[in-house]
Amino acid sequence: MKYLIVGLGNIGEEYQGTRHNIGFTVLDAFAKASNIVFTTQRYGDVAEMRLKNQQLLLLKPSTYMNLSGEAVRYWKNKENIDLDHILVVVDDIALPFGVIRLRGKGADGGHNGLKNITAMLGSNAFARLRFGMGNDFPRGMQIDYVLGHPTDDELAILPQRIDVAIEAIKAFCLSGLSFAMTNFNNK
Repeated sequence: MKYLIVGLGNIGEEYQGTRHNIGFTVLDAFAKASNIVFTTQRYGDVAEMRLKNQQLLLLKPSTYMNLSGEAVRYWKNKENIDLDHILVVVDDIALPFGVIRLRGKGADGGHNGLKNITAMLGSNAFARLRFGMGNDFPRGMQIDYVLGHPTDDELAILPQRIDVAIEAIKAFCLSGLSFAMTNFNNK
């Protein structure tokens, strides 16, 4: 079985470590813990690994957040991956910082990356792991907030929360979405 694990973010040093790039951050940590490296390929950086009897393709799109669907569609089709074997890791300001929520499908919640993936795949029936970023920003300052860096307090708990996200990804691939949701949502 093949899985496509997509971490959303924007390329470039100015975006590195920002709240909006948590998808890249989680996949970088997953790759490092698995002793694999990303290589630059068409539409993004890609790393391949085996997790027990599952084959995982980790993808960090190079298309920028708002056009992430281009990369997802390309790699889905190239590797012949079923829609229900796609998991997108994305930031979510509707959740408190570090809270994990998995869903099998759903609305984009105003997230342009998810909106574009849905448009390019012609469906919203792909799993997503939403990583809470909190919403401690003044009205009208959402863009500055998501493109900003976590606070020192948030950075202190970030590695542990990333580890939880990685375990949730593994559970999704090895035991299925229902198991992963039951064991990791809001943990």
